[in-house]
Amino acid sequence: MTVSWWVWALLMLAIAAMLAIDLFLHRDNHVIGFREAAIWSGIWIAAGLLFGVVLWAWQGGEVAGTYYAGYLIEKALSIDNVFVFALIFSYFAVPAAFQHKVLFWGVIGALAFRLVFIFVGAELLETFFWTAYVFGAFLIYTGYKMAFQHGEQTLPDRNPAVRLVRRVIPTDPAYHGDKFFTRVNGKRVATLLFVVLIAVEATDLIFAIDSVAAILAITTSTFIVWTANAFAILGLRSLYFCLAGLLRRFVHLHYGLAVLLVFAGVKLILSETPVGKLPIPVTLGVIVATITVSIVSSLRSTRGTTIDGAPAEPSTNAPGGR
Repeated sequence: MTVSWWVWALLMLAIAAMLAIDLFLHRDNHVIGFREAAIWSGIWIAAGLLFGVVLWAWQGGEVAGTYYAGYLIEKALSIDNVFVFALIFSYFAVPAAFQHKVLFWGVIGALAFRLVFIFVGAELLETFFWTAYVFGAFLIYTGYKMAFQHGEQTLPDRNPAVRLVRRVIPTDPAYHGDKFFTRVNGKRVATLLFVVLIAVEATDLIFAIDSVAAILAITTSTFIVWTANAFAILGLRSLYFCLAGLLRRFVHLHYGLAVLLVFAGVKLILSETPVGKLPIPVTLGVIVATITVSIVSSLRSTRGTTIDGAPAEPSTNAPGGR
């Protein structure tokens, strides 16, 4: 799928406009409640789905189906990002009012990093057929790790990028409002909020490798891969504020995500064999079924528990309650 430069420019302007609106509406650093997050999640999801409709009218059903497959797998994998963001914010005790700003600038960095990965990855797959086996094996290994080593997490302040920032840039171990940099005793220093931003960016950089490789298993069209990534990532902040309190109930979700990564790896390897690329309807079906089963099974397994994972207290209004 060849896309003119002006289409790329129009897309970038649209994304920039949406980000500007989001930044303007949250310029007061207010605490984002569930209702506001749910509304914004609905807006971002609607934008992503609507873009697929535009593709359908412009390029046909096959291209639109490819986009939707990439969008769904990226959206599903982004839920795992939310788990880690919650860990980072909890570890650094980030005030709720400043979390949106960190995620906003984190999304900007994520879009930039992924754009680079997409063009490099697509070029490698188009030029060297054997890179499909390398990427495929990487996805299968990542899926295995996600299934069986999901609970093994490194403390955020031990992240190499965070340690490097603290070593290179003078850092004050405190928050100074929503500032990333401030002056202490006349010296310009980075605040703890900047350290948190680096932790978020470094974490997303790792996730980006997995997610971009997974979508490249579906298509090597840079335009489709980029738009699927962009529209899924744009709603990541709202998704965080919607799901942060429910994450402990998604106890089986990582198994579903592991299946998707392994499926993407196998699909990528098969694309360079006589089997060829799997049909898009099959890909969409596997993605939807896997996400649905993992989420439903998680909610059923944790039925009767509170959002923090503790058993729910019996209601005093129920018959027999005290």
